[in-house]
Amino acid sequence: MKSCERYPWLLSAVVVLTACEGTSNPAPTAVALQADLVHAEAAPASAARRAPVFKMSAAANVGRELFFDKSLSASGKQACATCHDPGHAYGPPNGLAVQVGGPSGKALGTRAVPSLRYTEYTPAYADLLDNSDGIAEPAPGGGYTWDGRVDSLGEQAKIPLLSAVEMANKSAAEVVAKVRAAAYAPAFLAAFGPRALDDADAALAKVQLALQSFQTEDASFHPYNSKFDRHEAKLVGGTFTNAEERGFQIFNDPEIGNCTSCHFPNPGVDGSRSMFTDFSFEAIGVPRNPEIPANRERGYVDMGICGPVRKDHAYVPGRPNQFCGMFKTPTLRNVATRHSFFHNGVIHSLEQAVRFYNTRDTRPELWYPTIGGTAKAKPDADFPRYGLVTTQYVGGVVQKFDDLPALLQGNIDRQKPLDGRAVASAEPMTEDQLDDLLCFLETLTDDYEPGKTASAPRCQN
Repeated sequence: MKSCERYPWLLSAVVVLTACEGTSNPAPTAVALQADLVHAEAAPASAARRAPVFKMSAAANVGRELFFDKSLSASGKQACATCHDPGHAYGPPNGLAVQVGGPSGKALGTRAVPSLRYTEYTPAYADLLDNSDGIAEPAPGGGYTWDGRVDSLGEQAKIPLLSAVEMANKSAAEVVAKVRAAAYAPAFLAAFGPRALDDADAALAKVQLALQSFQTEDASFHPYNSKFDRHEAKLVGGTFTNAEERGFQIFNDPEIGNCTSCHFPNPGVDGSRSMFTDFSFEAIGVPRNPEIPANRERGYVDMGICGPVRKDHAYVPGRPNQFCGMFKTPTLRNVATRHSFFHNGVIHSLEQAVRFYNTRDTRPELWYPTIGGTAKAKPDADFPRYGLVTTQYVGGVVQKFDDLPALLQGNIDRQKPLDGRAVASAEPMTEDQLDDLLCFLETLTDDYEPGKTASAPRCQN
């Protein structure tokens, strides 16, 4: 079977990435480069790494080497796998809000690092993307990164390679020089041709393609082996406990959890896989995170689609902009393994994230700063301690939605459970329902082994 038949995405990836190549050496056509991928001898995988489930293309094998290569960073300490750790569902291995990088390995970024798992069906960004739930009106959706500014994994891979706060290479030439010096350089040339490293821009495009091919072809990026997957396939060991089943109903109930409004468990293109995202963008008013150095600058505001990183919908101070505050909805697969949540990593546990949804409007003082109040020396016994704010105030004004200018707060989504209900009114979920929802979300964790992977005690009833 030809590679283009086994991996139909490779041809589209080639078309995207060869368009970016330099012109000092004419770039090969998509057909010619595809031929290189089909006929080149596969490079051997490093013995220190897990062998792929099935034979990958030569480009993907090179991509594996690139993905784990720390020498590609200016510091020599950071590879793709440093922030996208395969042992942590290709997400960060720690609870930092943002990861460290840069030339010295000490610079902090501005956004949390998402997982690279389950990205294969991500559509290109569109201001009016058809919503996969078949109900909601077309709205901003698709693309990679928190603001959707690139449309392929290959384009995304270029960002950290050249970012001053990540791998911190100053140019394509700097990246390519490191590839030339790497032990896998012969495999790179075998995959892409004997002159593949001659021109820096064209070679960087092939680096991007190799990384994209690895992420697309290696099954560890999309194992689909959670308890939920066994449940959907009606396999042995996939039976939900009562708590997990109740949690699934709460997840789907538009009057309670309403999680499906954004994390719709829609099938992939083959009709058989639930992605747990509709690829949409939402503004939910996540609290400002003081852990991010950029946020210490008074005038700095990360507003997602409308900047400051993305430029095509840039915010002009004083003018309304419907895209401001909107960030991409991530998949919920493996969400229970994460240690930081939302685009700025301000939340540090799944329970805290769910409680934010449940009490953002009814108890905003738990999530946003209070100005002008008097702090109690000791909080009342019934004052919740699960929020970001653990000090109880008397009087003062809660600075709700403190990370979005007041003019733009009309962009905040008003779907349940974040429906703007009155302070101190009834919360969307009871404590029991919240616990059940957490139990269901834990079924989305990969590598579930019936009889070996035990549910949390609260989820076993």
